[in-house]
Amino acid sequence: MKSRIKQLGQGMTEYIIIVALIAIAAIAVYGFFGDTLRSQMGTLSAELAGDTGASAAAQDQAKTKAGDAIKDGGKSKKLTNFKDSN
Repeated sequence: MKSRIKQLGQGMTEYIIIVALIAIAAIAVYGFFGDTLRSQMGTLSAELAGDTGASAAAQDQAKTKAGDAIKDGGKSKKLTNFKDSN
């Protein structure tokens, strides 16, 4: 009976150590990428609030790239002219 209690305590200790390591890793990642995360969350919040300035610019850029892809779609791509197609 006594060994069963020790095993349960050991499992709980291992679980606490794993959770602590995950928390430390998450804090380190947030510290490293914190500015990027804050910027992205700010942009996301603004878009959810209805400020579509950033998303409108991204949509315009996507439309331009799609138009370029449609124009270039009929061209023959070979190794000799592949670099010239950019």
